[in-house]
Amino acid sequence: MATEQISISRPAPYLEAAGQTYLDLLTAKTGQAPTTAQMTAMSPTVAGQNVLTQQAQQQAATQAGLGALTFDPTTGAVTGAGQGTGVAGYQPFLQQAQQYSGPGAYQQFMSPYQQDVINTTLTEYDRQRQIAQQGIASQAIQAGAFGGGREGVQQAEFGAQTLQNRAALQAQLLQQGYGQAQQAAGTAFAQQQSLATLQPQLTATGIQQLGAAGTSNLAYQQAVLDAQRQAAQFAYQEPYQRLSVLGSGITGLLAGQPQAPYSQQVTPLGGAAQQASPLSQALQSAATVYGLGSLFGK
Repeated sequence: MATEQISISRPAPYLEAAGQTYLDLLTAKTGQAPTTAQMTAMSPTVAGQNVLTQQAQQQAATQAGLGALTFDPTTGAVTGAGQGTGVAGYQPFLQQAQQYSGPGAYQQFMSPYQQDVINTTLTEYDRQRQIAQQGIASQAIQAGAFGGGREGVQQAEFGAQTLQNRAALQAQLLQQGYGQAQQAAGTAFAQQQSLATLQPQLTATGIQQLGAAGTSNLAYQQAVLDAQRQAAQFAYQEPYQRLSVLGSGITGLLAGQPQAPYSQQVTPLGGAAQQASPLSQALQSAATVYGLGSLFGK
């Protein structure tokens, strides 16, 4: 049987051992799939809604007349709203303002003492007119015309003027009370209207403050989750990084280590060259125990 002389270049034995160890470690590590816990820790996670944001959402819902909100226990997202009043936060003020408008709105602002004031004023007026009427009689006596026609005319004119002035005074007092009541009703209407405008503004300010605080807290929670995910990814990838450092070190040694050729007697089976299996060819294309240079780019 014929023999064939084949020359094979091999690295130093300690580099072969290092390369073999490296391949064993790499094969073992890449053959380990991450556990469920590792996959969960490395997967992106979204921070759930916090209590500040939920309170802001609840206040907004209450302002709109909705009932109590329900939140998902896992994500904190809104899942529903209870039966509310259907009345927005500002509506009670508008309803109250409506009572202060219309032709009869002044009546509830009429002073309960107004009639007493009118009666007292008219009584004093009547007393003063009686005193003035007695003066007409005294003047008639002094003039010697008491009971005469001239006195009668004066008394009639005085009585008519008294009644006219008394009616005008009473109307003036009533008009004054009505005007004051109308003014009070208008003031109350404007106050309720202002409250209806102010209430949504104050509520919105509170909602915005809660929402801003909730957003800030949510950003912090998300940053913590992202940091934890990055830490889990780093912990999982750290062995590969160490293997990469090891591989780079071996590559450097191979690049600077002279390769000493040696001869080995190989006897082909059946007198022909032995064909490598497809799996062997695939391994040789990337790395072999005796050819680590191809693995590290040599």
